[in-house]
This record gives sequence, C-alpha cells and structure tokens, in this order.
Amino acid sequence: MTGRKAFVRRPSPRLADGLVTHIDRTPVDAALALRQWEAYVDALRAHGWETVEVPPLDACPDGVFVEDTMVVYKNVALISRPGAESRRPETAAVEEAVTGLGCSVNRVREAGTLDGGDVLKIGDTVYVGRGGRTNGEGVRQLRDAFEPLGARVVAVPVSKVLHLKSAVTALPDGTVIGHPPLVDDPAAFPRFLPVPEESGAHVVLLGGGKLLMAASAPKSAWLFADLGYEPVPVDISEFEKMEGCVTCLSVRLRELYA
Repeated sequence: MTGRKAFVRRPSPRLADGLVTHIDRTPVDAALALRQWEAYVDALRAHGWETVEVPPLDACPDGVFVEDTMVVYKNVALISRPGAESRRPETAAVEEAVTGLGCSVNRVREAGTLDGGDVLKIGDTVYVGRGGRTNGEGVRQLRDAFEPLGARVVAVPVSKVLHLKSAVTALPDGTVIGHPPLVDDPAAFPRFLPVPEESGAHVVLLGGGKLLMAASAPKSAWLFADLGYEPVPVDISEFEKMEGCVTCLSVRLRELYA
C-alpha cells in the first residue's frame, strides 16, 4: 500500500436514530448531513488524500463514524469490537476493505471492547481512552497488537465525553489540544494546549500544516492560525448533534509501504 488513504462511509438515512450518550438528542437533517459528508470527503481529496468508500450500511445509524471500526499502526490494522453492541455489524466491510490494501489484520476478541475513536496516535506513542466504549481487556489487546511493532501504549481515563478523541487530538508538532472542562487528566500528556471551544479540540492533520476542523470553532481556528497552522474548516453540524467530529468521519492511513 502506498500513499495517504482515508476510509469513509456514506451516512445512513437513519442517522438521527444513532446513539447519544453525553448530550441531549436534537433533530437531525439527514439530507443536510449527506451534503456535509460530501463536502468533508471533498476536503480530504482536495488536500491529497485518496478516499476509499466502504459500502454503506443504511441499517446502522452510526455507521458513518467509520473511525471507530479499526485502528491502524504501521502495516497492521486492528479491527475493533465496538463497546456498543448495535455497532458491531459495522466492522465486517471495513475489514474486507483494509485487507484488500494488503494490511495485516488482527481483531479485538471477546470480552474486549475497543472503539477506534478512543485511540490517539502521536508518533510511536498510542494513547487509548479507557471509558464507556473501551474496556481494560480492549486496552490489553491493543497493547498486544502494537507494542511488538514499537508502539508505546498509554491508557488514559475518559469519563466526560464519548471517546478520547472527543476530548483531545494533537497538532503536527505533537502538542495535545483539548477543551479543559472535557479532559479528565490534561497532565497525562507531556504537552497540553487548552482550546476555547469543545469542537476546537478536534483536528485532522491534512499535511503541510493544514488542519481540517469544524467550522463551529472559529476561536480555536484563530489560535491555530496564530501558531502558524492553516485551518481548513468544514461544517459538520448534523454530525455534532450525534456526538460526531471531524476525526470520526474517516480512518486515515498515512504511512507508506512498498
């Protein structure tokens, strides 16, 4: 496999029926969500990413949040076992797609649970959120899969948001960013930068200092611009109503393999 690839999955017409745990349910416009998803995919492509569309699952309202289905480190894809049982049918098509790219595939086994949104990779350090969707056995299996490849796996608590990457992501220089009221333990990270908005904590590194981020975080965008980065805002309001963010709408494979 060569090049930067992003796995994506078209939103289900039943998006509004998806799981909500830490926020109140509000009406979702499925047609607008589809347009926003298309604009998100276009933004990835415009910045040099090849998108791989996984077959849609209209019966799975949360299927668009494809990041939760696997974690990739070097040439190994660890297929998740989502903490929410209703989401477990989402993984099969993703496993088939990543196998087709030549990745080695492992799977989280019962009684482990692991959501990809709980995993934040910064170089060879792999942070994994231990919380509502990822359990201790899931953390152990992640460690078993990736530590032999050179990863350092660090478990951190998650209780205030759905996933670790609902609370924090990282800038290109490795600085972890988060909205302090939603981060269990900022001291778990060697470098932590507070941001003024919840959605400002979520960035996708597009390359070249460009940060894909939600249009709902203009103050955070200004902060990142002051630090020398280039924010690339996208409107994902309908997915934010379902506890979604820019990271969970794709699985990014950055590494290059011959």
